[in-house]
Amino acid sequence: MIGVLVVDDQSMVREGFAALLAAQPDVEVLGTAGDGRAAVEEVRRLAAAGRVPDVVLMDVRMPRLDGIEATRLLLADPGAPPPRVLVLTTFDLDDHVYAALRAGASGFLLKHAPAAELLHAVRVVATGEALLAPEVTRRLIARYLETGPARAEDGERPARLAALTPREVEVLRLVARGLSNREVAEELVVVEQTAKTHVSRVLTKLGLRDRVQAVVLAYEMGLVRPGG
Repeated sequence: MIGVLVVDDQSMVREGFAALLAAQPDVEVLGTAGDGRAAVEEVRRLAAAGRVPDVVLMDVRMPRLDGIEATRLLLADPGAPPPRVLVLTTFDLDDHVYAALRAGASGFLLKHAPAAELLHAVRVVATGEALLAPEVTRRLIARYLETGPARAEDGERPARLAALTPREVEVLRLVARGLSNREVAEELVVVEQTAKTHVSRVLTKLGLRDRVQAVVLAYEMGLVRPGG
């Protein structure tokens, strides 16, 4: 069962998501919260009871504590294994999306996405993967990295990427383009398990938690460019 905490300041939205998820045979809604501070407190309460949520469905714009800061606190909390955070946003050009990725979110989804897409997103994130498959995710990452914090200059790249082999650098480029392990394997003409191993080594060597962080780093290092 996938344990989910639903966080949104609008009660109808919160209850709607909770009802949709609770109706799935492989999902258990562990609780809900109306703002970021309540979300952090609820995750800590659940952790104390031995039930850390697998996924926190996190709204961005909320009172008391927004979803970005709540995500940052949850993922930095040394008291329990961190949940995966799937950020929900109302606007496809929300100024906070890039910050949410930087805070360690495993992906994000537009609130008006179809129910099937939401369910798919929760299941993908619960497995430990980043939600990079939908075209909107790749587009938004590109847009925000284009206008977000300045990327490192060319001379700075070796310091961060020196630990990677040429093949691993190529794997990082492919991951940054939003390719799945299967698609990476096809590009490199290797079996999927080999591609998966390469991706895992890249994440480990760079000290990254998941593919979303790899995408952000690749863009910041100038390894790939928005739209390129």
